Amino acid sequence: MGVFSNDSRALKFDILREIAEETFTDTLCEENVQSYSKKLIPGTKANYRCCVYKEREILRQRARLAMGKMANDTAEYNPRQIVQVIEAACDGCTIKKIRITDNCRRCMAKSCYSSCNFGAITIGPNRAEINYDKCKECGACARNCPYNAIVVTERPCSAHCPVNAISWDENGIAQIDETKCINCGQCQAACPFGAIEDISWVVPVCELLRMKTPCIAIVAPSIQGQFENATFAQIKQGIKMLGFDKVYEAAIGADAVAYYEHEELMEHIEKKIPMTTSCCPAFVNMAKLHFPKIYEENVSTMVSPMMAIARKLKQDYPSHGIVFIGPCVAKKQEAMESFTAVDYVLTFEELAAMMIAKHIHCEELEAAEEEVASVFGRNFAQGGGVSKAVAQAASEKEKPAINAVYADGCMECKKQLMLMKAGKFTGDILEGMSCVGGCINGPGAFEASIKAKARMNKENLSAQKKTIKSVVEEFNFENVHLHREN
Repeated sequence: MGVFSNDSRALKFDILREIAEETFTDTLCEENVQSYSKKLIPGTKANYRCCVYKEREILRQRARLAMGKMANDTAEYNPRQIVQVIEAACDGCTIKKIRITDNCRRCMAKSCYSSCNFGAITIGPNRAEINYDKCKECGACARNCPYNAIVVTERPCSAHCPVNAISWDENGIAQIDETKCINCGQCQAACPFGAIEDISWVVPVCELLRMKTPCIAIVAPSIQGQFENATFAQIKQGIKMLGFDKVYEAAIGADAVAYYEHEELMEHIEKKIPMTTSCCPAFVNMAKLHFPKIYEENVSTMVSPMMAIARKLKQDYPSHGIVFIGPCVAKKQEAMESFTAVDYVLTFEELAAMMIAKHIHCEELEAAEEEVASVFGRNFAQGGGVSKAVAQAASEKEKPAINAVYADGCMECKKQLMLMKAGKFTGDILEGMSCVGGCINGPGAFEASIKAKARMNKENLSAQKKTIKSVVEEFNFENVHLHREN
């Protein structure tokens, strides 16, 4: 779903635009936050919530996140917890997981009653009833009801969390367990009320650009197709107009990662130890927090494409700030790791808000077309693209073919890591992508992936003959350390 077909994301975008505009003009201050809510929700009629005051409080908390603060005023500042709950917005979901509907016929079989092992079901005067003090939410009653009169309603945030990091307090407000959370953003994307959002670095980036601090932007390949009919060259030109000195493709780093990761994979194959990719930070977080032995033994030590090109650029331009722009919220956490060469991370929707604030329309710009990265590097953005690039690197080096397994989305990643833990993984390399379909479906993207993918594939036709090796040689990664710290 795109930004402007989702009311909560549209309001988030409006807040980001307001904050970007005021930061660029050096007029941003804490007192203005209240004015945002009144400007965006004028009058006294509520559109989405019980009252207009509730709606304005939600916008205030959204504004705090957009300004790089914690959504909750009283929460301890913890920028590494990228995904946060906007408490004022988290009240639309049902609190009870198991509910008996009007479909109940109060039948004579009493299948629900007999299947409950906790004495939580009684037969009332009109239908069966649940004593929630006894109910364990096992779902046995729902499975056994012949009329399907008992429904199991999983809260979207919890249902989409692959690591069981979501719970709720006594008031039904969602809580994120920071010791389990991998910052994949799946709960954020799933919440239909926009009650879970990511903390933003729009303000410091806009401040750097306003002060004309030398900065370089690194753009994820999935940016192709995000700005309507604008070409990649036009998008990069629009980014330069924001104040960035230079714009580089993260796909250049992807080519380098694929080229050198193949060498590490050959070592793993020789030792008969399967290897996993390391380009998706949420997937790496899953392994590190929930499968620590696999993280130590199986996860590739290569840095991500973002970090690879950032390290190269830090060598070439040591006085420049480095800002990564992509669809991933977990990249914000990766940029705070000890081995980082990235100063700030923006999502595509944050970039779009900044462009609107500066009245930049990419599709109207004049820009020279250029080929830089290979198609294989650019296709890291699409599911299966990483392992295909590693296979291409093997082919260019005239090495044997590899057996790659692609895990599409967090749930499949978890399944494959469990198989690897049990010694039942069947491939040479596991490509794990936390977002179904790959980065092109990241929570920070705003264009429908099917459209973006079609535009991306069409635009990349001209670069079909470019090899991974030629890109690596052109940008000379020989003296760049491409492994993360142990």
